[in-house]
Amino acid sequence: MINVQIETDQKLVKLKEKSIIKLVSVVMKSEDIKTAEILLIFTTDNVLMELKKKYFNQEHYTDVIAFRLNDYNEDKVEGEIYISVPQVRNNAKQYNQAFNKELSRIIIHGSLHLLNYKDKTPQEKIKMTEKEDYFLNKINWENIA
Repeated sequence: MINVQIETDQKLVKLKEKSIIKLVSVVMKSEDIKTAEILLIFTTDNVLMELKKKYFNQEHYTDVIAFRLNDYNEDKVEGEIYISVPQVRNNAKQYNQAFNKELSRIIIHGSLHLLNYKDKTPQEKIKMTEKEDYFLNKINWENIA
């Protein structure tokens, strides 16, 4: 079973939780993951900045940070995905995208990181973007928030 829990400050964004849970489940199942415990936390720039500083020794804003809490070789995925709602809004403006589409992309991106997809090299970024586009075309991203 894919279990997805969501934490958010309703002042930041009103989410359609069922749509988000379905999106994460589609990503997991496409990679043959049958069991998962995933927590999505929709929060502020400052929270992600602190996480970036603490765990990556970097001090800059980011839109998403994903932590796999168990080994990648385990069948079950346990993880947390932190999403900066203000950064998603900035991304949407910068890339001339609808907020819901950009939010969906970031949720997919974080989910892929939990599955050990990386985006350090140009080739890895291309592969990840292709996966994101695939899932965006597969789901109804308009119903996320």
